[in-house]
Amino acid sequence: MRLIFRQYYKYSVFVCTLSRQFNAVAYLKLLRPKDWAKNLFLFVPLFFAGEFLDRDKLIPLFLGFIAFSCIASSIYIINDYRDREDDRKHPTKCKRPLAAGTVSPTAAIVICIILILGGFGLAYWIRDKFLFVLVIYFLINLGYSLGLKNIPILDIILLAAGFVLRIKSGSVIAHVYLSEWIVIMVFLLSIFMAIGKRRDDVLLKLSSGTDMRKSIKGYNLDFLNTLLALVSAVIIVSYFMYTMSPEVETRLGRRLYYTCLFVMAGLMRYLQIIYVSSDSGSPTKILYKDRFIQLTLVLWIASFALILYLKDITLFK
Repeated sequence: MRLIFRQYYKYSVFVCTLSRQFNAVAYLKLLRPKDWAKNLFLFVPLFFAGEFLDRDKLIPLFLGFIAFSCIASSIYIINDYRDREDDRKHPTKCKRPLAAGTVSPTAAIVICIILILGGFGLAYWIRDKFLFVLVIYFLINLGYSLGLKNIPILDIILLAAGFVLRIKSGSVIAHVYLSEWIVIMVFLLSIFMAIGKRRDDVLLKLSSGTDMRKSIKGYNLDFLNTLLALVSAVIIVSYFMYTMSPEVETRLGRRLYYTCLFVMAGLMRYLQIIYVSSDSGSPTKILYKDRFIQLTLVLWIASFALILYLKDITLFK
């Protein structure tokens, strides 16, 4: 009898421990840490300024990354809280903690408030101008979550504006110049990925017969395919113009056009995923899983860094 009791006690401890771990995983998923990769755009201005090795600027940027991630996660929670009923109908979003019921709405609201206070407090400590940009980001995305995402075209533009505000935040924190070319390129790339995501939503609607979001009523495959072709062409032309513009050649040299190869390869692969694989629902997931895109991104960064930080090398000059 005593042996049975001991075994039962060990089993109870194991179940309680497993339950606590499960809840911890659910709360972590609530924050969407995988989407924090988007906040790496804060480091883009410093990289393009040729000062990425400056430790005095990297440390504030890292803290800014944490602050931005806190505010972004608070927005994710607000969005998931409002959409939890609709998310239960979605094949993948139904696994989100609030939709799945693994995190209570009350706990989610408390965590959201803590994140907002912590994110804004840290932002103010870093720099007041960064706080101003972060507040704009929060208000735009709050409006997005509260209903602006239901307006076709505007929903895509607001998503892209979030990435522009990320690089603006990086520029403000690091006190570096932000070229209008970088703003244009980031905006266009964000528009491109958002269109791909909406196309995936339309495909889900066609296969399931259910609207996954209200704005889908303003889209169809022909319209989105046309937008993808248009924006991808503009991105390639804009990047060529950026690498060969007099202002950029004066600051960064005349060899940046070599990097166009990797930009074109990455765009073609993303279009292949959209049209052939029909799997463009999450750009972040593609970044984490697709080896081809990862390779082109690494090669693009490496080639850009080589040209930018080792200007004295005469190879290909």
